[in-house]
Amino acid sequence: MRVPSAGIARAIEQPVEEAQAGRWLTRGVGSVGLASFLSDSGHEMATSVLPSFVTHTLGGSAGALGLIEGVSDGLAGIAKLAGGSAANDETRRRNLAAGGYVLTGVATAGIGAATAVWQAGILRAAAWAARGARGPAKNALLASLAPPEAYGRAFGYERTMDHLGAVAGPLLAAGLVATIGIRHTIYLSVIPGMLAALAIVVAAREAAGRGEAIRRRFHLELGALGEAGMVRALAPVMLFELGNCATTLLILRATGLLHSGRSIADAAAVAVLLFAAHNLVGSALSYPAGHVVDRRGPRVVFGVGVVLFGLAYAGLALSAHGWPLLLLFFALAGAGMGLTDTAESALVARLLPNELRGSGFGLLGGVQSLGDFVSSAAVGLVWTVVSPGAAFILAAAWMGLSVAATAAVSPRRRDRFSDPKTG
Repeated sequence: MRVPSAGIARAIEQPVEEAQAGRWLTRGVGSVGLASFLSDSGHEMATSVLPSFVTHTLGGSAGALGLIEGVSDGLAGIAKLAGGSAANDETRRRNLAAGGYVLTGVATAGIGAATAVWQAGILRAAAWAARGARGPAKNALLASLAPPEAYGRAFGYERTMDHLGAVAGPLLAAGLVATIGIRHTIYLSVIPGMLAALAIVVAAREAAGRGEAIRRRFHLELGALGEAGMVRALAPVMLFELGNCATTLLILRATGLLHSGRSIADAAAVAVLLFAAHNLVGSALSYPAGHVVDRRGPRVVFGVGVVLFGLAYAGLALSAHGWPLLLLFFALAGAGMGLTDTAESALVARLLPNELRGSGFGLLGGVQSLGDFVSSAAVGLVWTVVSPGAAFILAAAWMGLSVAATAAVSPRRRDRFSDPKTG
């Protein structure tokens, strides 16, 4: 599918009266954000206790946890590519988003019934595959609901709600684990998951009829995406994701460091609170990051976020046992997450027209998941074979490569990654 550059420019630069009037936060946009909040509350309830569940309840190792997360992210990437192609069509987009939220909630809650590491791994992979398939559809829905001049704010708002859910989930888990145990905490994660599905249905109804009423083929559209500049713009993102390991490994690192002088249960509880603080910082910075994206473009926001990740990983490579210092490192990683997530999503929305956004978000998700698979598996392996410190040094080194690549992306007329006027 060939897309004229003029069409891309119109999709990015066309003024929208609703944005100028400050009415970008419509019911549809708000419903997408609510779905992100509820879904993240649910699956982060499970994610925050997964390290302890795998390594202590089920008797697995850090390497097994890293493999589970890496395989899950890899499958999610494949699902994102397929889901992105399906999301180019508006009808499939709405159905895929709703179904994906339901399957994610059910599979995540099912992890609580696992009696072996491999069972937890299969259920985690199923949940992440469903999450991956729905992701491009959700993002394409949001891009169709938000005015072009407010893409940064809209995606910043959605990321804020997502990260707030990632704060609420661990806090709920910390309280529930102490009263009903790990397994039942994971079971209860299904409730916010189902509520998220209802919220995305509301958003899908708001989006109905906003685009072209034609049936689109199921195709990756790689040629059109390359012509639009996606491949070049995503090069720094790929390098970043190759070092961006799963947050469960950060939690496990903090638990190990905090175990000195504490019981494993107390150390895990403090680590979960650190994870909640990490997500709170990401939530607080996502919307301001979106404002900067709308004014300056995603390049500077993304670059600063990568630097913050590098500092966090370098800090976690140290043998620091005090929670205040660990809190600083988790906060740096949370800040990096808030900036990079917003910049990446806004980049795709600005660069592509509606009929390519599904494939564009699918390609972005595929890049993210491929990188997460490699980074989580590599960090888990180096952790097991060498040391946890060496594993996080490796992750920090990849952040340095991404910063260099981001700086090397020179401005081009059609490259919205570098041009502050177009994103």
